[in-house]
Amino acid sequence: QVQVVESGGGLVQAGGSLRLSCAASGRTTGTYAMGWFRQAPGKSRDFVARISKSGVTTYYADSVKGRFTISRANAQNTIYLQMNSLKPEDTAVYYCAAGEGGATYFTANFWGQGTQVTVSS
Repeated sequence: QVQVVESGGGLVQAGGSLRLSCAASGRTTGTYAMGWFRQAPGKSRDFVARISKSGVTTYYADSVKGRFTISRANAQNTIYLQMNSLKPEDTAVYYCAAGEGGATYFTANFWGQGTQVTVSS
């Protein structure tokens, strides 16, 4: 079974930065496309960013483009989310997912437990 674990969440002031990490381990089958999603209380789980298996192609939600950067360790199922210029509306539980992706889709096969990010005013 594949396990996905996130870390790096915490409390930060508006305008500050955080860096999230995620690793997929266990019975993995090669390299996965991976991504970050977030869910605020009472809200749906929304896409934030994702990255191809090679790490060459990235995709971002409009709300975070220019502020967040997704990256991955070379040829590894480990990804990061560098979050800069954080806003209170970024407050949410951030989830990491591993699966399959292409130019127009991403299918999450494995999910992490989530890590809380809280941005204060």
